[in-house]
Amino acid sequence: FSEELEKMGKLAGFSVEVLSKKKIEALRMGGLLAVNKGSIDPPTFNILEWKPENAVNSQPVVLVGKGVMFDTGGLSLKPTAKSMDYMKCDMAGGAVVASTIFAAAKNKLPVQLIGLIPATDNRPDGNAFVPGDIITMFDGTTVEIKNTDAEGRLLLADALSYAKKYNPSLVIDVATLTGATEIICGHYALIAMGNNVENMDKLKHVGDMVYERLVELPLWDEFANALKSPVADLNNLGTREAQTSVAGKFLEHFTGYPWIHLDIAGVAFYHEKDFYNLAGGTGFGIRLLYNFLKKFN
Repeated sequence: FSEELEKMGKLAGFSVEVLSKKKIEALRMGGLLAVNKGSIDPPTFNILEWKPENAVNSQPVVLVGKGVMFDTGGLSLKPTAKSMDYMKCDMAGGAVVASTIFAAAKNKLPVQLIGLIPATDNRPDGNAFVPGDIITMFDGTTVEIKNTDAEGRLLLADALSYAKKYNPSLVIDVATLTGATEIICGHYALIAMGNNVENMDKLKHVGDMVYERLVELPLWDEFANALKSPVADLNNLGTREAQTSVAGKFLEHFTGYPWIHLDIAGVAFYHEKDFYNLAGGTGFGIRLLYNFLKKFN
């Protein structure tokens, strides 16, 4: 995956830095490292940068993408039918981020962009992380593991914390995060939430224009109650009820800047051809973000 990102950077003219496992360990990215423990392949943390000379923004827009290359669920093993059997798509958020930056660079968009893509697979090897573990995240937050299949938020949390170093004007994360999004909207819209009303409204408008629509869910304070832990700052699961918003509330803890979360779990991969989308990966979100960034100021 990282090699493909480097190829994309060379083709379009944006920079790609790939942090190795040793560097990730030095940074103490406990979420990414925990998910990777069951894999025989090392993780990567990929930093993409498009910095045009005529950029309209002095503070970059940071795009964060989930890069779980295959998700078995870890020791909290997924069932197979229409679940684990298509989890090669769990890196769709990372692919959307990379492709958006590729399009921006190819078309010389005057917007400074940073892409952060933590990447690993999630497998149940003998050394895999387990429910009951307590891990320490990049920002020092401790997290009690309740379910190893709630792994995407752990990777994203480290990347969202890392994004603070760029003093961003806006951060948008993209992830196949919760299966509940498909229950809410089927494969007709992604789910969004965040703390930036102005840009959320702009995204909604662009989504209607390019037929990559979004539905906004709330991030009420009450959703944080499910994330309390008696032994850590947070737990990584919460409740089954309102799980999409609870997962968003988990991510919010690691922000502290203008932020929007896009959950694309229901739209990233189609089992059957639908309208102009073939079966398989859809790229849903690329046109949305590209056209949003075209109008960014």
